[in-house]
Amino acid sequence: MNHRSIRQKLQSVQYFVLDMDGTIFRGKRVFPFAVTFLQELQKRGLNYIFLSNNSSKNVWDYRRMLSGMGFPVETGQIYTSAEATIEYLKKKRIGKRIFLLGTERLRQSFEKAGFEINLTHPEVVVAGFDTELTYEKLDQACAWIRKGVPFVATHPDLNCPVENGGMKPDCGAICAAITAATGVTPKIPGKPHREMLEGLLSRTKTTPDKMILVGDRLTTDIKMGNDFGIFTILVLTGEATRQDLKTSPIQPDVVLDKIIDILDYMD
Repeated sequence: MNHRSIRQKLQSVQYFVLDMDGTIFRGKRVFPFAVTFLQELQKRGLNYIFLSNNSSKNVWDYRRMLSGMGFPVETGQIYTSAEATIEYLKKKRIGKRIFLLGTERLRQSFEKAGFEINLTHPEVVVAGFDTELTYEKLDQACAWIRKGVPFVATHPDLNCPVENGGMKPDCGAICAAITAATGVTPKIPGKPHREMLEGLLSRTKTTPDKMILVGDRLTTDIKMGNDFGIFTILVLTGEATRQDLKTSPIQPDVVLDKIIDILDYMD
């Protein structure tokens, strides 16, 4: 797309949908230019919502984290794969008793939503980005899945970007081990799937053609945009690289080095 076309699209947007890990910050390191970008959106009265697949934290953690990084935000401006999974389980009425592969923060989110963490008679196995994973939990989860208990995962990301260019095994990597052991693949409500889109639309009260999705991952952020008609901007501060773009069938509408470069098309 040329500069004029991008500028016209930005002028029609009602909501900026912003990924967090790899887009706004990496690990515990905030990108200073991202603070400037958000401040500029606020000055212009533009709406934005943070969208994250990372289910190791809950929305209250993210609110505290973002506020501490210089992003004043309400919990209603944050939507995660954990919330999408909770809404999916409630909608499908799969069950209230959960065997959870997840952090204490994810556990709190499920319990607050009315679910029971149950190790002896679960109705569903839920996997998240479990930074507290043990072999015992992995073994027990596989045992329940082999017995026919439904398997749901918050999101498919294989790795999570951290400081200094590193990566940590994410929910998708945990699920790959479970699938290898059981032959069962999970249902995934998080990006890039429709359940995440539905939750996003219900919060923003707008339509996909009035959104711009900004993220660092081709297989989740950009694929979700492509699948559901959302204009996409890939930033190169997280997972994806220009080399990835040469071979990937998933292509964004625009590629920028970093999120603040969007402002070049808004003046």
